[in-house]
Amino acid sequence: MASSTGPYDAVPPEAADVLRPVLPRLADETVAAIAHEVPDYARAMEGEFGQAVRRGVEVAFTRFVDLVAAPEADAARARRTYVDLGRGEFRAGRSLDALLAAYRVGARLAWRRFVAAGVAGGLPPAAIYALGEAIFAYIDELSAEAAEGYAEEQSMAAGESERRRRRLVRLLVQEPPAGEEAVRTAATAARWPLPRQVAALVPGTGDGGAAGEAALDSLAARVARQLAEGAVGAEAAGIAVVLLPDPDAPGRRRRIEAVIGDRSVALGQTVGWAGAAGSARRAAAAHRLAAAGRLPGAGLLVAEEHLPALLLAADPTLAGDLAAGRLAPLAGLPDGPRDRLTETLRAWLDRPGQVQAVAAALDVHPQTVRYRVRQLRDLFGERLEDPEARFELALALRAA
Repeated sequence: MASSTGPYDAVPPEAADVLRPVLPRLADETVAAIAHEVPDYARAMEGEFGQAVRRGVEVAFTRFVDLVAAPEADAARARRTYVDLGRGEFRAGRSLDALLAAYRVGARLAWRRFVAAGVAGGLPPAAIYALGEAIFAYIDELSAEAAEGYAEEQSMAAGESERRRRRLVRLLVQEPPAGEEAVRTAATAARWPLPRQVAALVPGTGDGGAAGEAALDSLAARVARQLAEGAVGAEAAGIAVVLLPDPDAPGRRRRIEAVIGDRSVALGQTVGWAGAAGSARRAAAAHRLAAAGRLPGAGLLVAEEHLPALLLAADPTLAGDLAAGRLAPLAGLPDGPRDRLTETLRAWLDRPGQVQAVAAALDVHPQTVRYRVRQLRDLFGERLEDPEARFELALALRAA
């Protein structure tokens, strides 16, 4: 704040004695002018609000005169008053403009009254000019203090809002599910209307590695802000989760794709809000498969379009046993023949009996397909004709 080289040093200390008698009347005039000239304060200066404004005005003018008398005086307590005024403006839901306008009103009136008092008290012109400079420098200080308080309160409010949203997301996706009353209470605290339908998005970190809770929180919150539409995001169970209301609304899918670009993001199924944990679980499973290279790894990955892969991945041991057991006839072959016959079996099961189509898919001659199918019949026998056995073989090939 003030120092030995500040604007108050140019004003003779004895000027404080000339200015003090003006303060009570100046405070009254300033409160009345603020009520008249500042629209946000254009209400009766009564109750706690009026008391706070009057106290602020009185402290401001008294503090200024004290600084004139002793520029190096400790004014930490008075400074706190103006930081707190800035905080109060944010809590009241006003912008900082009203308070800064009130400061300007006070500065204008103080300049007029102090000049008149200085002339009447015999202060030299140089002292009166310095007094004007000091008044407006002082208002700049008050404005900076109020702005500091406003920013502090804004930051605290934003942090509290984020904490409430994080708690809500974690409650919605936790397993076992949280109670309905707990979720509704958390949603009210977070000011998030519980939607009729919701889907979970799980964005990748982009570097392929693990990320800490703070980084995942930041990622989820950033994606939620970009999506807008009431989306909320947070870290939950070691992943970033974004909950998007009404995911099947017209144009919503295009909006998601436009926001994520080439980033890897998995989308779970649409559910009621009470089923958000299931949607998050499915999106997370799809994301893991993409990270392992078993599903497309860039852009929007819709879990519902890859249910067979997710089903097989749900129990890797069982899937492995299925693949080993049903494909055992191929296991004893050398690598080359085994790969060719496996490729042919997959194509044949996709297009049973369609020799020409299989040949086109494999880019080989139809006679080659017939030869390989005879080999497969020797290995698998009647299983190639049994619908249930063919289904199991198709699953086994995908599991493998």
